[in-house]
Amino acid sequence: MRAVLSALSGALLMLLAAAPLPAAAQDLNIAAFHGRFQGSGVSENADSLYFGVTVRDFDVTLGPDGAGFFVEWTTVIHSGDNSTRPEVRRRTDRMVFAPAGPARVWRATPPGNPWGDGIAWAKLKKQTLTVPVMRVTEDGGWIVQSYARTLTGTGMELDFVVVRDGEAQRHVKGRLVKVAG
Repeated sequence: MRAVLSALSGALLMLLAAAPLPAAAQDLNIAAFHGRFQGSGVSENADSLYFGVTVRDFDVTLGPDGAGFFVEWTTVIHSGDNSTRPEVRRRTDRMVFAPAGPARVWRATPPGNPWGDGIAWAKLKKQTLTVPVMRVTEDGGWIVQSYARTLTGTGMELDFVVVRDGEAQRHVKGRLVKVAG
């Protein structure tokens, strides 16, 4: 019986060794992110327990720009406790990225200034495009904002984090659907 089990085990191991392994998640090409995405999310910070969260609407467009790409996003922030006249703020930003040398890494163009608009870069790993932006504050501290955009079957998930001098300040999670090409 042991000989039979041993032979079966050996045959099973040979079959498993010869069988193709399941494909690991592949790094996507930046072109997979091209298009327009819209959605919403919720922003939380350390005071959210006491003051609640804010709702945000997102509109994100990514597309080719020379050898690199651009990303343009609009965030609409809904806040305030007056439902008849809520406070609404709107902000639009645009960044252009050029290849930086290493594969799947881009640098912002123009390069930026850490004491001004900040320095930014982009990296693509598997299905997530991450854009960190780092700034130096007037008192010599630092702020890093990180936008991680992950493609999903229906669109995109956004994970936005703000860290100031090593402490998390804000976390925004959202879902967007692809609405155009």
